Amino acid sequence: MSGLKILLAHNYYLIGGGERQVFAAELSLLRNHGHEVDVYIEDNQRIAELGRLHTMARTIWSNETYRNMRNKLRAGQFDVVHVHNFFPLISPSIYYAAHAEQIPVVQTLHNFRLLCSNGLLFREGVVCEACVGRAVTWPGIIHACYRDSRGGSATVTAMHSFHRAIKTWDRMIDTYIALTEFSRQKFIEGGLPETKIRVKPNFMTRDPNPGSGQGNYALFVGRLSPEKGVETLLAAWRLLGDTVPLKIIGQGPLQDKVAAAAETMPSVDYLGYLENDRVLNIMQDALFLVFPSLLYENFPMTIVEAFATGLAVLASNLGNSANLVQPWQTGLHFKTGDPTDLAKQAVWLMNNRDKLMKMRISARATYEAQLTPSKNYRIMSEIYQETLKKHEVGVQKGH
Repeated sequence: MSGLKILLAHNYYLIGGGERQVFAAELSLLRNHGHEVDVYIEDNQRIAELGRLHTMARTIWSNETYRNMRNKLRAGQFDVVHVHNFFPLISPSIYYAAHAEQIPVVQTLHNFRLLCSNGLLFREGVVCEACVGRAVTWPGIIHACYRDSRGGSATVTAMHSFHRAIKTWDRMIDTYIALTEFSRQKFIEGGLPETKIRVKPNFMTRDPNPGSGQGNYALFVGRLSPEKGVETLLAAWRLLGDTVPLKIIGQGPLQDKVAAAAETMPSVDYLGYLENDRVLNIMQDALFLVFPSLLYENFPMTIVEAFATGLAVLASNLGNSANLVQPWQTGLHFKTGDPTDLAKQAVWLMNNRDKLMKMRISARATYEAQLTPSKNYRIMSEIYQETLKKHEVGVQKGH
């Protein structure tokens, strides 16, 4: 793919996470391959300045975004606009600005925001699909799914309903990028046009190299919150006693509970928050990663990092974690939310090191085959080329 001029757009959340990491990785990847890449960034730190009512209004439509984007696109002569996250400050008005300037749009689907108020398809401790496919996602208001606020949830529902009604999702985006086939199918169920959704996984920007697993411990890395299955993890390790050493890395609302558990369970070592390089070093020495999420997830960078370091994954048998971790090849599954089954599978991995070693080799092979920068760039190039061709045909037909 010859050099393109690309605008990447992203709305930062207050707490950085996987989406920001992927946005930065793709920005670097495209520039390293000779493309001229500019960015359009909003930051949720502006919400305090804008105020609640202004923020609610611009979640549905931002005149500021529309005006600024048209000026930027007109001056820059871009080939493609690639949106990572528009919520809440950029808003879907960015698509209309690109359309007005006849520039094709790619939208990465990092979460389930187009189907669900909280973007997680998760409510009260379990997966929830009550709003999937609805013209008006009213259950999200009833259950205050967005930040436990009916007002906030009503705003997200209004955004969903308005843009579904004027067919924004059908007409204004040329190509969607889902991170897995599982997610792609969910978005199709939710009403996004099937022919427009391509699959491209996340990737590692650099190869950390595989480890040996010489540390003889299991590892959890992630946000310490209920939806990540932290309580299932702790309950399983209470059942295990001192048979399987466990290291926990992360922070979040349950960190005090994790710290307290680590003081009473000699087999559990809570390390708190660590920089990514240190996390990767600990992954290299771990025997296997535990991924007990209660969510569908999307494409967790933790699993990408695990495979890159040659780490097998013991994952809940739900959604994308079940889809990404192939049982008996790159890890094992356990029943979601079931500490007894999690403990059982952890013991099996500890006691079957020869089979675990084969899983570790397969995990690393999966990284090399699917999750490297070169593999990702090839898929990205194909998506951009297809998008440009489709858009050109559409313009010629007057669409």
